[in-house]
Amino acid sequence: MGKTLTYKILEEHLVSGKLEPGKEIGVKIDQTLTQDATGTMAYLQFEAMGIGRVKTERSVSYVDHNTLQEGFENADDHSYLQTVAAKHGVYFSRPGNGICHQVHLERFGKPGKTLLGSDSHTPTCGGIGMIAIGAGGIDVAVAMGGGAFNLIAPRVVKVELTGKLREWVTAKDVILHVLGIVSTKGNVNNVLEYAGEGVQSLSVPQRATITNMGAETGVTTSVFPSDGETKEFLRAQGRQEDWRELSADDDAEYDRIIKIDLSSVEPMVALPHSPGNVVKVSEVAGKKVDQVAIGSCTNSSLRDLTITGKLLRGKKVHPDTSLVISPGSKQVFSMISKNGILSDMIDSGARIMESTCGFCIGNGQAPRTDAVSVRTNNRNFEGRSGTRSAGIYLVSPEIATLCAINGKFVDPLESGMEYPEIELPDRFEIDDSMILPPPEDPAGIEVSRGPNIGAPPSNAPLAGELKGEAAIKVGDKITTDHIMPAGSRLKYRSNIKKYSEFVFEGVDPEFSSRASGLRDAGKAVFVIAGESYGQGSSREHAAMCPMFLGVKAVIARSFERIHSANLVNFGILPLVFADQDDYDKVDAGDGLEIGNIISSLESGKNITVSNTTKGKEFKVSYSLTPRQIDILKAGGLLNYTRNI
Repeated sequence: MGKTLTYKILEEHLVSGKLEPGKEIGVKIDQTLTQDATGTMAYLQFEAMGIGRVKTERSVSYVDHNTLQEGFENADDHSYLQTVAAKHGVYFSRPGNGICHQVHLERFGKPGKTLLGSDSHTPTCGGIGMIAIGAGGIDVAVAMGGGAFNLIAPRVVKVELTGKLREWVTAKDVILHVLGIVSTKGNVNNVLEYAGEGVQSLSVPQRATITNMGAETGVTTSVFPSDGETKEFLRAQGRQEDWRELSADDDAEYDRIIKIDLSSVEPMVALPHSPGNVVKVSEVAGKKVDQVAIGSCTNSSLRDLTITGKLLRGKKVHPDTSLVISPGSKQVFSMISKNGILSDMIDSGARIMESTCGFCIGNGQAPRTDAVSVRTNNRNFEGRSGTRSAGIYLVSPEIATLCAINGKFVDPLESGMEYPEIELPDRFEIDDSMILPPPEDPAGIEVSRGPNIGAPPSNAPLAGELKGEAAIKVGDKITTDHIMPAGSRLKYRSNIKKYSEFVFEGVDPEFSSRASGLRDAGKAVFVIAGESYGQGSSREHAAMCPMFLGVKAVIARSFERIHSANLVNFGILPLVFADQDDYDKVDAGDGLEIGNIISSLESGKNITVSNTTKGKEFKVSYSLTPRQIDILKAGGLLNYTRNI
């Protein structure tokens, strides 16, 4: 039997386990990336491991999330990141150089390599033929130290593409179409592998848009073959020596096959408040639009902004609509400034932002009350924009630009509008001066530590029994943004004591004080949750800060992959209701007790939870490997790593 592309790359990097779906494996990581919102803690954890220099082929630290520098905290963190990178052999991408995924695709991604990033959209580089996976910062720290990354060998879903996209239909519409098929839940430990003759019609930036937003489905990663288009992209970036041809075998077998005729895909939109809430643009045509934001790691390539500029040429932004545009990298920004596209944007009335994540993670450009905000980013969770009452709609750059011009949604397939011709350059502009390589001799480097920089919080080994209270009960699809707010709160990411004050802030503002009170009284804190708990960002703070507040277990109907792993990494039990109906029988404030925890975990038996308030018991299960059980027993991955 032939091999999938996914398993070919995993096999080349396998260091432990059996490469069979459902089995835990360990793989060697070639490259890592971090960004400043998650990277500070990742490097603090790397330092805590006592390892001198990174052992990967290439590790890169990016500053792209918190560049507004409101207060001293962000600037202090940037100084820490630059000096700790130089000290330990990490490349440092300076603020303004661009969004980590866009820059990594341009300058570092290599077909056939493995990439682990402390950001959930790391799969972007799957568009260039990498196995690129998002993970918590401590997993990245371990990988930088030469340790394997452990994961469940995935089931591989083939997305077979035929045909070719019509005018006005884009790669963003393809991934929204996929989300309409597979949804945002139920895809844990799957990989989406794209194949078929339709792949050849998609450029690397288009493929990267698809793999980027594949993260919203909850899969481990997404990957495209490395072919002639990949070679051409690398040649244009001056990196043709990095190319390698890669594809699945013709007789490879898949766990599922999804067939998509690209010529049948229509312009799509994700309605509030989920990337999976997908309909055709024609269904919202005529709806008034208050704000448009174009950019993010999903849609800020040279191709995306060129089409935006062409559509804006000679036109003005509608007087009732604001338009902001954020180029994805310094390379893109520089090139549109020299080819006239930037002038077209400015002349139209667009406001130009710096090359950062910005509005996508709620750092600036919060829409007005009850606004309709149309954006090209990948997430539209409630409140993520900074305005809880606003509705965020996710679309392609083409649809977003038409919204900005017309002040409302327009279906271009019905309007008869002419699609502009674009021609991308044969060579991209190469200037890596804002990427600082580490010095050969770091002996004289002193790591800068401002007052906001703290040590990683410690945790005790897992107790044999837990007695405490269900401090909060939440519903389905709780995201890491619900657990740990982004936006202006991110500046406290290196100060866990302070950041922990905002856990579940938008859901229950009293949670932090209530949980810390239980912790200080010696009681365990429990979280009760519905389906798909922990969607969205890879930020490990959504596990680390609850751990600091005394959370010992989360009991949910189901978990998403990265967050479940992060809970384990910080010594929190991720438990699942054995009988899903038992979720309805537990309320916030109920007293809960769990006994015989360690013996149950070691024997693989379900765990009994006693609800002392209601005088009832229920069973919980778990999906943990022997290694994860050992991590939990140690009190988290940092303790576990120190002990081996």
